[in-house]
Amino acid sequence: MTRKSILAIAVSAALATSGSMTLADSSTTGPFGFDPIDSSASSADWNPAAPWKIPAGFTQSVVSDETDLNIYDAGRDDWNDMNTVNETGRQAGRYLYRTHEVRGVPEGGAVSVVDLQTGAASILAQDITWTALDGIRWTPWKTVVFAEETAGGRFFEIILNDDMVTGTVVDRPAVGRLAHEGIDIGPDGAIYVVDEHRGLSEGCAIGKPCGGGVYKFVPDTWGDLSSGSLYALRVIDNADLEGVGQAEWVGPIDPLNARQSGSEFGGTSYQRPEDLEIIGSTLYVAITEGTRDQSGDQNYDGRVIAINLDTMLVSDFVKPGFNVPVEISTPGNPGFQTGFDNPDNLAESPDGKLVIVEDNVPSDIWFAGKDHDNDAMADGVWLFGSLSDPGAEGTGIYFGKDPKTLFVNVQHSAADDGDATWAISPAR
Repeated sequence: MTRKSILAIAVSAALATSGSMTLADSSTTGPFGFDPIDSSASSADWNPAAPWKIPAGFTQSVVSDETDLNIYDAGRDDWNDMNTVNETGRQAGRYLYRTHEVRGVPEGGAVSVVDLQTGAASILAQDITWTALDGIRWTPWKTVVFAEETAGGRFFEIILNDDMVTGTVVDRPAVGRLAHEGIDIGPDGAIYVVDEHRGLSEGCAIGKPCGGGVYKFVPDTWGDLSSGSLYALRVIDNADLEGVGQAEWVGPIDPLNARQSGSEFGGTSYQRPEDLEIIGSTLYVAITEGTRDQSGDQNYDGRVIAINLDTMLVSDFVKPGFNVPVEISTPGNPGFQTGFDNPDNLAESPDGKLVIVEDNVPSDIWFAGKDHDNDAMADGVWLFGSLSDPGAEGTGIYFGKDPKTLFVNVQHSAADDGDATWAISPAR
């Protein structure tokens, strides 16, 4: 059976049904339970046909790669980045939408779409002025939003046609000009975004810290992103620059100069916030780098913070050396230790766990459990997968409508035309 036939069966079924300091040893609840792998993958074991080291009983298959849709030819990678599907509405779960994070190419950035039933892949939208397209989300009002990860990057919305594979792109400046990566949408229609910037070490025109914040856009009318107010997250007592503690939203800030304006209002700066995910009443944010010591070295290799949207308390949720191991060296080297390093993209698992993929080599995928003992940190963090492709990273982790399919992209693969979207699922 072909890879697309296997995936079509899974999608058709979905449509029809419409912490410790060592590696944690089980994550076996819910529809995506698994026994964790023992360590990160080594590039010496790289197999382009199966680049992911995954738990026993799971399979991996290509959803769409550059043999299906080669947007950037002549040896250039397609830089598959983030994923979303049509989560609601007609034929929910059938269409997978992806951003492509290329920079400096004459064709410009692109958003592509894959029909998960037929395997057909096509360009949904492309513009010569677009660069470093990153975050993408399905909205409750049945559109697709995506954005650019550059300073002053734009935020766009696609109004889809009835065929779901074409549409009209509209710029939404009111949501903010930022180095966008993560996007999520609250139940009230508020848009949450981050500024992928080293706010502590790089700052901006007004000095350091500046930028690298977390923001909330509140539209004037639900589902209408043409107007509204943009706010920045401010941790009230942030003398240590760690950005945890009691917080509030400050503003409205100037959306056209959101980085500086947010900081002028007292917004808290983080060191490369890259993605965010709402699970229940908690907003999780991946902070890819740690704070710096007096020598400029990282105090730790990134973390995930949790923002309780009810109480506005900000806490560390996953942090190396606290509830997940520190990574030491690289696989194959003496003294190597599998650990948590440079968390990048986030997703929600079908049973409410937080899924994290690293911007790192090797790029690991972790599942973080809930906080049942009320210490503000995940009670368990489990290693689910690891990418053996040398030099590549996993991006865009995402569960669509099928609770037994995790989508993840391989970006800038070492294989020729090897950038691809993969599906990882329990063996059927």
